[in-house]
Amino acid sequence: MAETHVLFVEDDDVIREATQLALERDGFTVTAMPDGLSGLEAFRENRPDIALLDVMLPGMDGVSLCRRIRDESTVPVIMLSARADSIDVVLGLEAGADDYVTKPFDGSVLMARIRAVLRRFGHAGGAGAGDGGAEAAEGGLLAFGDLEVDTEGMEVRKAGAPVALTPTEMRLLLEFSSAPGTVLSRDKLLERVWDYGWGGDTRVVDVHVQRLRTKIGQDRIETVRGFGYKLKG
Repeated sequence: MAETHVLFVEDDDVIREATQLALERDGFTVTAMPDGLSGLEAFRENRPDIALLDVMLPGMDGVSLCRRIRDESTVPVIMLSARADSIDVVLGLEAGADDYVTKPFDGSVLMARIRAVLRRFGHAGGAGAGDGGAEAAEGGLLAFGDLEVDTEGMEVRKAGAPVALTPTEMRLLLEFSSAPGTVLSRDKLLERVWDYGWGGDTRVVDVHVQRLRTKIGQDRIETVRGFGYKLKG
């Protein structure tokens, strides 16, 4: 992790300084900023490997900052929220964040979540491709109607047009496309896509499924009430 560059945007001086020291002790390079506008400037200047953004920031809030970052990059983003039940959590995920951590947080939990995000971004092709009803072509190409998933090139096309997915969305789609027609529970998706070895908030799954639907087609992923989701073959 010695070369991993973290952008940390937090307006609370105590939290910002303590967390920066903890991250640096763990081998990360850290750029810490106190507000959204300086955070955006630092992002554009440094191009970090991952961004940690507090939801409540002066000047430009964390959700808006996340949205601006996502417009320019697929870099992983973790939101920091003061309340687990806050609407800000959902807003942050809808803006393009990949995960969130609730404050006050334990340093070991934050480090584990950062490493989990970095692992899956570094291995976006971790899910295998099954045959389960998809038309498999040479080169790892799976076809579901007008939706094509290239599991080797990590590319997606709908009706021949490229579809831009974040690495998390790509991993989610790979899980679905590896077993079309099979219902995948939210807990299983948390384990496989988000690398959670413990229980997590299933809102992360629900929001990412909805984001994926808007890109590949609202009717492509079916909700099976009480069980989870499945990709239509």
